Amino acid sequence: MSLDVPIIDISAYTLGGSIGARDEVARQIDKACTEVGFMQIVGHGIPESVTEGLGAAMDEFFSLPLRAKKAYKLPPELNRGYTPPKSESLSLSLGVESATRMNDFFEAFNVGATARDYLQFNVDEDYYAENVWPLESDSFEPQVRAYFRDASRVAHTMVRIFTDALGLPVGYFDTFTSHSIDVLRMNNYALPEGTDVAIDGDLTGMGEHTDFGIVTVLWADQVKGLQVLASDGSWNDVTPVDGALLINLGDLTARWTNERWMSTLHRVKPPLVDGTIQRRRSAAFFHDGNSDATIETLPSCVDETHPNLYVPVTVAEHITAKLNGSRAGVANTDATREAARVLQSSQK
Repeated sequence: MSLDVPIIDISAYTLGGSIGARDEVARQIDKACTEVGFMQIVGHGIPESVTEGLGAAMDEFFSLPLRAKKAYKLPPELNRGYTPPKSESLSLSLGVESATRMNDFFEAFNVGATARDYLQFNVDEDYYAENVWPLESDSFEPQVRAYFRDASRVAHTMVRIFTDALGLPVGYFDTFTSHSIDVLRMNNYALPEGTDVAIDGDLTGMGEHTDFGIVTVLWADQVKGLQVLASDGSWNDVTPVDGALLINLGDLTARWTNERWMSTLHRVKPPLVDGTIQRRRSAAFFHDGNSDATIETLPSCVDETHPNLYVPVTVAEHITAKLNGSRAGVANTDATREAARVLQSSQK
């Protein structure tokens, strides 16, 4: 099966289009969320100079020696700073054991919204930790901050479109996102020179997983590697077109909509060229919602033929269980529905 990931122009929202134009965008988004769970958006309004600055910042940091990068490694529960290769297993966030635990070979650097960003709210600093910034660069912080601001704007725009697509009152999700746990994870899929690795079918760039929160805004190189699970259980390559951002739904949106919209499973397989892993970069902005918000199924998504599939959960409870799987090696036992889809795909 060839997965069709639609390209949707959202400029009717970003540039103030007519009601009819916004309705058409919302219709396309609803269709994409229902049928695929992944989409490409253009008309998002992020200047090319900002994405180029992000790419340059990532290149500068990830080119540092491993010892220098490891100076920015923080405890996994903080979800900040540097993650070395082979120190995570995303499949464990679903409770699925990989062939080798902690074998995802990507490295990453995380920054996020801090408690100081939300002084008007009494937030738990465990979920809004301070950032660390590489001392080796004067440009890394301003370049990353510039992209973070624009990606946040896009995420909020997508939630506004979701509100319209689901037929909900204007501003319905505002009370769930006023102090959202937002994290930008910059990923580098390349092994340090001289690393001994077997090039085989089991090598994993990033294990199969669903994203944790409401919506993910993904900037990525046009290098193959990202694969999305289709409804028939097949894995399909997804590469962004020029200027597009990839958008996918997180688990909390699947819970809200009672799986009318799915948090699509995806993974990254290492792109190989002549037996060598080709470098690939991506930056995922996770818009996860307020830590103290309780997520319950929308009443409009429950009826006699669609019984409620989920019990209420707070954002903090859900995110903690996911991170304990991916970063601390504790299999998540609450993600049974997502895990079943992973296991089903592995049998095809």
